[in-house]
Amino acid sequence: MPLWPELATAPPILLHAADPAARAHTWWIGLTASAIISVAFLGVAVMLAISMTRTKQWSNNPLGVGTMMLYITCGGGHLVHTIQLSEGSLGLLTAVGTAARIEYGEWHMWGADVVTAMAGVWYWTMRRYFPGLVTGAAVFEDLRTRQRKALEIHDTVVQGLARAKLALELGEHEQGEEAVAETLQASKRIITDLLGTEGVRPGDLRREVPGVVHGGE
Repeated sequence: MPLWPELATAPPILLHAADPAARAHTWWIGLTASAIISVAFLGVAVMLAISMTRTKQWSNNPLGVGTMMLYITCGGGHLVHTIQLSEGSLGLLTAVGTAARIEYGEWHMWGADVVTAMAGVWYWTMRRYFPGLVTGAAVFEDLRTRQRKALEIHDTVVQGLARAKLALELGEHEQGEEAVAETLQASKRIITDLLGTEGVRPGDLRREVPGVVHGGE
């Protein structure tokens, strides 16, 4: 005897059975959005894997591995959705594919995916405007890169200024001016490498605090 006898005689409930024709032509929006999400997120995962392999950070960068797995699971899940929604177009429509099309007939399903797809496209678009933030082994800040840049600044800028100061104090003005010129060129090169040159227009990067030059006494 069933635990709830009234359920045994109840008619089956067909989800989304009402007005299926009205939803028959909206699943393709979910298909398009899921495909874009798959490419964008799995692309980020591949980028992270390549970067961590090149910099040998698999063992000492757990945040990088975790971030990569996050993108793999999200992109992989939407890849499954893309395959399910594509079954009909490939002549292989199954019950799962039919259910997926019915599910994506609801606007809130494909609407959420459209927003996620836009975020993925926006991320890849922004990469070329901020190359300094995506040259490391993750979409997060790369500590090893920061340390290398700090050491380069010390070796070129700080030591160059110290050499110029010493030369001027010794009265060797020509050598001092030469050291200052070399340091300025090195500083410009480092800043260009950090900021990049693509997509940066005059006025895009403004200081929060005005620069102050203190004159000597």
